[in-house]
Amino acid sequence: MWRQAFAAVLLAVSIGYFYHSNPEFPEVAVRHLTTSLQSLSSCLQGSSSTATNEQTISSAWDTLITAPATQWTRVAVGVNTCVDVVVTGVGLLQALAIDPGTGLDHEVLHSKEDLKETFIHYMEKGAAAERFYSDKESFQWIARAASEYPGAQHFVGGNAALIGQKLATNPHVTVLLCGPVGPKLHELLTDQIIVPAESLQGTDEYHLILEYKAGDKWGSSQAPNANRFIFSHDMSNGEMSALETFVGSMEEFQPQLVVLSGLHMMEGQGRELWEERLKEAVLTISDIPNEVPIHLELASMRDTDYINSIMREQVLPIVNSIGLNEQELLFISQAGLGPHSQLPSWSGVPDVGQVSDILLWILKQHGRTDLESEADLTRIHFHTLAYHILATVDGFWANQVSAVCAGARVAGSQACGTQKIDVNRVVLQAPLEFQTSRDEPGQKMTLNLSEPVVIWHRENVSFYFTPVLVCKNPLRTVGLGDAISAEGLLYSEMAEQ
Repeated sequence: MWRQAFAAVLLAVSIGYFYHSNPEFPEVAVRHLTTSLQSLSSCLQGSSSTATNEQTISSAWDTLITAPATQWTRVAVGVNTCVDVVVTGVGLLQALAIDPGTGLDHEVLHSKEDLKETFIHYMEKGAAAERFYSDKESFQWIARAASEYPGAQHFVGGNAALIGQKLATNPHVTVLLCGPVGPKLHELLTDQIIVPAESLQGTDEYHLILEYKAGDKWGSSQAPNANRFIFSHDMSNGEMSALETFVGSMEEFQPQLVVLSGLHMMEGQGRELWEERLKEAVLTISDIPNEVPIHLELASMRDTDYINSIMREQVLPIVNSIGLNEQELLFISQAGLGPHSQLPSWSGVPDVGQVSDILLWILKQHGRTDLESEADLTRIHFHTLAYHILATVDGFWANQVSAVCAGARVAGSQACGTQKIDVNRVVLQAPLEFQTSRDEPGQKMTLNLSEPVVIWHRENVSFYFTPVLVCKNPLRTVGLGDAISAEGLLYSEMAEQ
């Protein structure tokens, strides 16, 4: 490199010498020497600024992502909404005088001890989770401490409100949001969101978000990557009390797309309540006109009976699309004894072939892969830290290359708190080679960084894979899944039937 630099300097000096010592020196020769100097300079710049993998993928996404031919303009979103109080997880637990210990998962939190053990269990895995805290007084005491903790922040919370807020950033989209909306949440919502009067209430529902970064330690526990643990004592969302108001508001609003979330909140209410309420929810959702597609956003659940009831009560077959992460995907398979259900958990980055097997199984069991089926489910948006996959039944959805790229792009930018991908703050962690199945002979795929969407087909289902550019030092992990699903939906359209 130093020899090239020396040659460039020598060439520049030569031009100056000849020109000043001999003004008659032919102009064409000067131009020739100047051009040579510029070429050499470009060569030097090129050798020191070779595009990184992250730059190549980010640029390719910008080219691949195009708006759908027909865009949604009116979207109804419900029904879980709240105010998120975001704090440093380890710091808050230490401030509560809770000692570190060993991890143990609890489906419902009944005490500070349950909170500690469940938090440690998921922090050690670097996995997201959400739980119901049953003791109202104890929760209120913890919530006050969290709100007063140094650096605590208040944000729009709840999957529905977060998805609605993200959709409303598009100037062409008007959002109807139904859920328990108190004064603080109403203040935080953007003006582009319409809240029915029936959804307004005098007090807010608070959810506590305990965040941790990669490398955070507590006792002998250490987080392998950044994530968050959410818990609440939220009766309004827990009973999905806004569901009937939500569906009742649609006749006047006339949405082109419905986004539903909050089913996971009923898990902590006890079997007697959710068994009855789930049946009522299915009947209410069935009142939504058939021509309006429904996207269901799932979230963390641990009660096998409850998730099986969601399947048995036919929730999945009456929606057109679902969004979920790796924890939720594996739990659905474990509960239904599906592919790879013997895995206790994922080890590192989820294997693409295993994920593909489970996605296909869900669509065959609960979707419309058989065109004679009465089920409506034809699309699954799967997201994990390192990559995303969109799986769609052929003939029902369009523009899915753009949709999966848009979801991945927003994951990298929002985690870093930037408007667009900052290639210096993200890193590629996705597998560059993978098998498309582990249950049957699959194809071996290689990721082309300059065309970073890998597509394969199994039966009549198409799979769209793209990597995520993972933020090295994420500022906030809450709501990433909701932003991913919202962005994917913004770039999706239903195909003509």
